[in-house]
Amino acid sequence: MPQDEIPKSLSHACESAFALQYQIIHCLIVPFVLTLGSQPTPAALKGAIQLGIGYAVGNLSSKPDRDVLMQDFSVVESVYLPSEGSTLTPAHHYPDFRLKTYAPLAFRYFRELFGIKPDDYLYSMCNEPLIELSNPGASSSWFYLTSDDEFIIKTVQHKEAEFLQKLLPGYYMNLNQNPRTLLPKFYGLYYINCGGVNVRVVVMNNVLPCALKMNYKYDLKGSTYKRRANRKERLKSSPTFKDLDFQEMHEGLHFDAETYNALMKTLQRDCRVLESFKIMDYSLLLGVHVLDKKVGSRGGRGDSRRGQKVLYSTALESIQGNAKDPEPVVDDDTMGGIPAKHKDEKLLIFLGIIDILQSYRFIKKVEHSWKALVYDGDTVSVHRPNFYADRFLNFMGTTVFKKINGKNSHVFSPKCIKTSVYGTAIIKCIISRNDLMEPTELKTHYAHCCQMLCNICHIGLVSQPETQPCGFYVKMLVKQTHLGNC
Repeated sequence: MPQDEIPKSLSHACESAFALQYQIIHCLIVPFVLTLGSQPTPAALKGAIQLGIGYAVGNLSSKPDRDVLMQDFSVVESVYLPSEGSTLTPAHHYPDFRLKTYAPLAFRYFRELFGIKPDDYLYSMCNEPLIELSNPGASSSWFYLTSDDEFIIKTVQHKEAEFLQKLLPGYYMNLNQNPRTLLPKFYGLYYINCGGVNVRVVVMNNVLPCALKMNYKYDLKGSTYKRRANRKERLKSSPTFKDLDFQEMHEGLHFDAETYNALMKTLQRDCRVLESFKIMDYSLLLGVHVLDKKVGSRGGRGDSRRGQKVLYSTALESIQGNAKDPEPVVDDDTMGGIPAKHKDEKLLIFLGIIDILQSYRFIKKVEHSWKALVYDGDTVSVHRPNFYADRFLNFMGTTVFKKINGKNSHVFSPKCIKTSVYGTAIIKCIISRNDLMEPTELKTHYAHCCQMLCNICHIGLVSQPETQPCGFYVKMLVKQTHLGNC
């Protein structure tokens, strides 16, 4: 065998061995272990998770508000909830289970920081059954979505839960400095032992609202080694594509200069925070909604996110505005998406950094080392945190997100969609007054109305409005505010 083929053969042998080991563990050993004893049904496990979170949050109401202390980050509270109930716990129809709540006072502070009231949190978690989501990644995590589209519940491994708890003091400091971030917002960490099944779950913000259809979804890392969606993923009704897929399917998403700068500044700040914690292998979850003539085309649960409960939870809020704003600002039609363009398509972008509970520990260093022996080390996903952050930012700032330069750099404002309703009424109103006004007065009236609405939409019109005929203003207003025929 030629000398240069030995590393490749070794690589294929290693990968085959890992794949075989994975199949043996997950297809043979795990099902056998889980069948021992009384394994709870998926519905019972989801019910136990909801009941456990409800009990933990309700139990916090008896504890007075106070400042978070350093020892609060390491607190773990444990309680046993038998099905028949006890003096401290309610009766329920699920198997007996044990609940552990990690850092309850610290997570209460995080929820308060994002404006989440205890009653709203309980209602979201416990009012209706959780919705199970598919997992497009390589991990074995389960994902659940609350019925109001606000929160994601994700199962995590023991090491990830342990790492998150160690991360909490630094996470606390970062959120105090800047609550507007694309990093995950963690609202609770829990452990449940139900029928011999151990589950650790973390409650987070939902990045992609189900109320809007995502025409494209991407999991982007900035690497190229094996960064293409497999055949099984592509066959799904809503597949999640990867880096190489994005480069083939899109030529970049274009933003006006102000939005692009705000987005990249937020990403740079977040990546430096992750680098300081020695975190790598994270992804940017990106959802792309294409705005068509039928504005606001909805997904499965149309009005689920009206009456938003969480501050700074939308993509647009996470990159713009004053961090001291008292109320969340989300448009019912845009769902807080960031306006962008791709060729002639107008888009709404939803995004957030995910999977940040991977530190550059010994096992990750070994993984990078043996892959670098065979492949270009700079193309593999696992890498040193500082290199990973730089590569991630370079890919996002040059390949994924692009700035529109020049005088016509404006993309469109989310307010245009809502303004179109009022614009249609105003145009019909001013046209109906044609016979009531003098020609000069009518022209000024047209120009004033058109300029007013275009200012609301942040659209440039003309420097000298009085030089244009009346028809110009009507056409411009119709065109710029997407009114169509009126």
